[in-house]
Amino acid sequence: MAAEPTTVTGVRARARAEVRAAILAAASKRVAEDGANDLSLRAVARDVGMVSSAVYRYFASRDELLTALIVEAYDSLGDHVEAHLESTSGRPAGERWVDAAMAIRSWALTHPNDYALLYGTPIPGYAAPDDTVASGTRVSRALVGIVREADHRDPIAERPIEPSLSESFAALRAELDLDVDDTTTLAIISAWSQLFGLLTFELFGQTRDFVSDDEALFRAAATAMAASIGLRSG
Repeated sequence: MAAEPTTVTGVRARARAEVRAAILAAASKRVAEDGANDLSLRAVARDVGMVSSAVYRYFASRDELLTALIVEAYDSLGDHVEAHLESTSGRPAGERWVDAAMAIRSWALTHPNDYALLYGTPIPGYAAPDDTVASGTRVSRALVGIVREADHRDPIAERPIEPSLSESFAALRAELDLDVDDTTTLAIISAWSQLFGLLTFELFGQTRDFVSDDEALFRAAATAMAASIGLRSG
């Protein structure tokens, strides 16, 4: 008899997790169909067959529901890229960078609505809380990890760095436990932003009039990014 409360608690926890997952799935579908701006807890409640007041027991507001969707999407992307990098351990760093970039692209093409939620137009009135930071930085930390773990890097041309940037770069390197100079730090940041910028162009149709093979362009750009950081491909 002593085990009964634990059993009941476990059943309730599973039931709550299942309802929460159903709400998130319905909300994700709504975002895909109507856009994040028009996400409504009342509409989500109808989709899962609940009264709107019941949904508030799981998510206190629309913004809390949006945050849960964003964290879920970031973790999905993080899981995908981290698993891919684990499978390429031991290969040249330049190849690993390109493979990681292509893994990001494959996830984005498979989850275009999630990608748009993460990297698309900001949602008016919504500010992502600190709860999203850990999940949101998984991919950037994975890319930085390639640089950190590289056995050798080719020298890259040194560039003058503004003192204000140098201070910021030093703080960033300390946060990431990364032992590189300011020029390499700038190259990493530039490559990271270029990677997502080019992918955003592709997904939002900005390359359709002048690129016949988006995959080839993305791979070529990722290869150039790796070289700009000094990552060797062989």
